[in-house]
Amino acid sequence: MVKLRLKRCGRKQAVYRIVAIDARSRREGRDLRKVGFYDPINNQTHLNLPAIFDFLDKGAQPTGTVHDISKKAGVFKELHLN
Repeated sequence: MVKLRLKRCGRKQAVYRIVAIDARSRREGRDLRKVGFYDPINNQTHLNLPAIFDFLDKGAQPTGTVHDISKKAGVFKELHLN
């Protein structure tokens, strides 16, 4: 099963990539594709919407935090419109 999950990138400051990754692999494991970026300190989000829609259509499950980030960005509203 594929999950949309956060992958930590920052060393001192927490900065995360949103990646599509196999559910059995660890947090810092090899990802299938990078689909976004999240900076909680500056509250910045960048999402690759076509890639996210593609993975969601294929059955990928977002984790709770990624679901909340996507919901704030309006991903699920656009998914229901399509």
